[in-house]
Amino acid sequence: MTAPDLDLAVIGGGPAGLAAAILAADLGLKTALYDEQAAPGGQVWRAVEAAAGRPDGFRDLLGADFARGADLVRRFRASGADYRPGHAVFDLDPDGGFGVLSPAGATWVRARRVLVAAGAMERPVPVPGWTLPGVLTAGAAQTLLKSAAMVPRGRCVIAGSGPLTLLVARQLLAAGGNIVAVLDTTPAENTRRAAPLLPAAWRAWREIVKGLRWRSEARRGAPHHAGVREIEILGPDAVTGIAFTSGGRRARIACDLVLLHEGVVPNAQLTLALVAEHRFDSVQACWRPVVDAFGRTSVATVVAAGDGAGIGGADLAVEAGEMAALAVALDLEVLDSATVAARARGPRSQIARLAGLRRFLDTLYRPRAEVLAPPGDDTVICRCEEVTAGTLRQVVGLGCQGPNQAKAFTRCGMGPCQARMCGLPMAAVVAEALGRSLAEVEPLRVRPPIKPITVGELAGLEGVGPPPATGPMLPTRPADPGAEGTEP
Repeated sequence: MTAPDLDLAVIGGGPAGLAAAILAADLGLKTALYDEQAAPGGQVWRAVEAAAGRPDGFRDLLGADFARGADLVRRFRASGADYRPGHAVFDLDPDGGFGVLSPAGATWVRARRVLVAAGAMERPVPVPGWTLPGVLTAGAAQTLLKSAAMVPRGRCVIAGSGPLTLLVARQLLAAGGNIVAVLDTTPAENTRRAAPLLPAAWRAWREIVKGLRWRSEARRGAPHHAGVREIEILGPDAVTGIAFTSGGRRARIACDLVLLHEGVVPNAQLTLALVAEHRFDSVQACWRPVVDAFGRTSVATVVAAGDGAGIGGADLAVEAGEMAALAVALDLEVLDSATVAARARGPRSQIARLAGLRRFLDTLYRPRAEVLAPPGDDTVICRCEEVTAGTLRQVVGLGCQGPNQAKAFTRCGMGPCQARMCGLPMAAVVAEALGRSLAEVEPLRVRPPIKPITVGELAGLEGVGPPPATGPMLPTRPADPGAEGTEP
């Protein structure tokens, strides 16, 4: 077996990946960051360097949180870590080997440790009409705003739940967008469940005040409808309106564009393909890799940090990235356990401060049942293969016992998106038809290539790939530095 090319390979250029690469390079580890995007920042700080060349008004409307990302990106650029933009990782194996696709072709690389910091992706929102032209996610609209200063034309409705709906409404309004309505789908019972968690969340009071300000600005700028359910997007060939129920009454609003959002979930495809241990998070209603306090997974060579290891937000992701870099430094014997324990106190403290807020937000914005498993049989679940919820229920009636069987029966999840857009609702529909909870059905098995790659690119693959993985590697991990009652 060839010697590793790197001490640490970081996959993902968002807050966690940047923070980890900065610290790892500072500690003398040979570090490279692989980023699908053309510039560092991830989704939350997308095009943050380019924003510096735009008018002050543009930077102001994106907010102070966005501006803070510029400092982290500057530190990363100066860190000495190797930056590889436009590099998509399409495979990851337990020995630290991974396949990379770049404009120059496909390459196989090996690292002593790999940090998966792939971030989050928006939860699919399968409602009637969601495949019509004129339907985007709120995150997609924000991406266009950040990367190209593009503002939607025509009448826009934002429908969904979570902090991002408020932030995007605020940003688009400030940029001159015509937001004709914000449809808040947060169930009233979520507010009651979250209320007892507010005192613990108040440790992060600045973030709460910021969220309240977003809500106030969004409500001043556009009509607000609470308790929305039963959304249907209207139009024969493109969006012409949206129908919904609010306050027990059916309503309809004419519009040209609908932005959907029901929170974000970990982009866990690499760790799922790795066959690392995962656990269903009943509050966030998604699967996430099982990690220790430093981000170590059940595979000895792989750590995970940031939203890809469980949704926490940008601030928490920065701290988690630093914790992951410290774990790598300890495992590779660059730092001793006492030093790691001391340096981990700051990130641990910040993570603890934000943990209460995260529990509050997850409870408040947990998606309602009709988002997880759309009730209508005609609602499309798999856009790539045009599989409906009714078809999935039919195959369960024929004896299908889980999502992976349903995939074989219907091709749901076999399209170009590799189940990113249908995996969760597919599993929810199958679980509901079986009379089980989501936690009781296994997630879809993810197989490489994770990203589309041609046969020609595979044929020209440089480097030596390892044999296929047969299961998780269960490491003997060092004790958690600083944990009570243990030796680092």
